[in-house]
Amino acid sequence: MNFLQLPKDWVARLSRYSIGTKSKIRGHHKGSSHSRRFGASMDFSDFREYHPGDDVRHIDWNVFARTERVYIKRFLDEQEMRVHIMMDASKSMKDKWLFSRQLAFSLGSIALMNDDRLSVSMGRGSHAPFRRKGKSAQKLFSHFLLTFSEAEEDGFVESADFQSAKDSTVLFILSDALESLEKWQLFFSRAAKYSKDIRFLHISDENERNPLFEGDLRLIDRESKESFNVTLNSQAVRNYQRQRQKHLQGLQALCRRYGVHYLPVQVEDGIQHTIMRHVAKQKWIK
Repeated sequence: MNFLQLPKDWVARLSRYSIGTKSKIRGHHKGSSHSRRFGASMDFSDFREYHPGDDVRHIDWNVFARTERVYIKRFLDEQEMRVHIMMDASKSMKDKWLFSRQLAFSLGSIALMNDDRLSVSMGRGSHAPFRRKGKSAQKLFSHFLLTFSEAEEDGFVESADFQSAKDSTVLFILSDALESLEKWQLFFSRAAKYSKDIRFLHISDENERNPLFEGDLRLIDRESKESFNVTLNSQAVRNYQRQRQKHLQGLQALCRRYGVHYLPVQVEDGIQHTIMRHVAKQKWIK
């Protein structure tokens, strides 16, 4: 885990949390997440009157002794949650890649430690996704993230592979969202078919938000390799900020349109502050 530059006790601190969701739990195997169904876990829910055919083992005889009416106890059913993390591995993520992997590791570890089923995919699906369940998969998960030491793909939204995200209880998307709004509209319309609880963590860094370059520059797009000659003065920076704000507003409007939960996160805040404050405040973890 040292390759992710995380605190030594990070996993232990994450163990206090679970992934929070209001979506219906879809897994068919036992886990530690409470579904909206009633079943036979050890967590008590409420009472209801006995009906012919109910399991007599659930009758509460203490209530019967007090009221002379037959009630049964109901318990919350426990099923596994299916958590999928989709990571933007395009070249524009290079300076944000360590932070993105820290986010993925943190969210994925919370899922695994709660015995939920975790899957993680990188961009267009040119690499086999990670699919495992339970605490025993923690080392395999670390190794999976270690394999991707660089963000090196060309583009993300147009060619993103959603197959491994099918029937996800919760779908996390980690990206810097630098591609056009037209492409993101198509992406979100596709994503909505794979999960009812989609959470978009929009990652940015200081250079992206407030470029400090000055003078005559030659800028090269990391993905397309196109180059541009620009004179970066105060007016150019203001124009850039206006265009960036317009892009952000359009991105948030798309999220509202497709029911995607949006959370901007900044690399400079660090992983501890981001998880314990921002993500927890949204009740994405609890």
